[in-house]
Amino acid sequence: MLYFILQWLETAFSPPGFQVVEFITVRATLAAITAFIIAMVIGPRVIAWLKRKQLGEEVRKELNPSLVDHSHKNGTPTMGGIIIISAIVISTLLWGDLREIYVWLIVIAILWMGAFGFADDYVKTVRKDKKGLAPRMKITGQVGLGLLIGSVMYFHPQFAETRAVTDLPFFQNWHLDYNVLGNLFMEGADLGWVLFIPMSVFVITATSNAVNLTDGLDGLAAGVTAIVALGLVVLCYVAGHAGFSSYLGVTHLDGAGELTVFVSAMATACLGFLWFNSYPATVFMGDTGALALGAAIAVLSLMVKKELLLPLLCAVFFMETVSVIMQTTYFRYTRRKTGTGQRIFLIAPLHHHYEGQGMHEAKIVTRFWLVTVITVLATVLSLRIR
Repeated sequence: MLYFILQWLETAFSPPGFQVVEFITVRATLAAITAFIIAMVIGPRVIAWLKRKQLGEEVRKELNPSLVDHSHKNGTPTMGGIIIISAIVISTLLWGDLREIYVWLIVIAILWMGAFGFADDYVKTVRKDKKGLAPRMKITGQVGLGLLIGSVMYFHPQFAETRAVTDLPFFQNWHLDYNVLGNLFMEGADLGWVLFIPMSVFVITATSNAVNLTDGLDGLAAGVTAIVALGLVVLCYVAGHAGFSSYLGVTHLDGAGELTVFVSAMATACLGFLWFNSYPATVFMGDTGALALGAAIAVLSLMVKKELLLPLLCAVFFMETVSVIMQTTYFRYTRRKTGTGQRIFLIAPLHHHYEGQGMHEAKIVTRFWLVTVITVLATVLSLRIR
């Protein structure tokens, strides 16, 4: 909105300096600053409101208190994802080019899963049902968003030239073509959507759940997401820049550069939230924030054709999810074979395993941040090693 106002002022009166808003880098920077300020301003007010409503967290019963003692966190306000989502969306609407479908798709995605996350937190805190929203309802939200994003990205005219392709990491000008794969099943048929839309559903569901699983220690999910978002800033900017995308041999997407505004706001909104969520946390993001941020990361990667880089870009989220899958699978297998279930980790997800070994949560969080810095740098470097 501010972008359009400044653009109109530039056209009507030609004031000096206003033309800089035409540059995505300038608007992305302004969006980042705006998001941080919003998070800092509304943060204390949202936290105070959550306290008044007694919307506090309850420690998970499945945690073994002899290994992981989180009893001191009982009653800490949750639903803090409202702070993050508000800062991101307001900043994007202020500084983004609202004529681009990319902007509306990503805003819809974060609000969509934010709403399902809020419903889950509401059931837990207001209705006092520790199970939260029924798993099938969460899956419905994730699958529904995946179907929406996948369908629009495949059938909307804006994406006609690149609808069925995604970049292959480490190979210059090489792409995975879903239409080619579809031809393996029925030659000559346009079956790319049969593969692309389910892929969209899988990526969104897996990533949103992965961030949710990681949100178990003070500052962990918010910090990792902020670092991942900084990597996505580079990926989005390169995808929307004709010169850089051509030089690096990646798919150029006209209009995708506007996603840089959104993801810059996402990075600093998470940093602003960390002001209150770092150890010892005075607020948790809850499913409101975790599901929304995970969906945003997934949709961003899909829109800039980098979903195959997600295991590297989001390595911490990936490891946390794999640890749960390994733990559950091995426990069920050994229980079926021997009658007694055995575990690979002391507790899953992975961050609780390290807690069970006696490591302080602040150290675990810091080390996971450092790992994410390295994997994000490796992801950005992969654009050049092609």
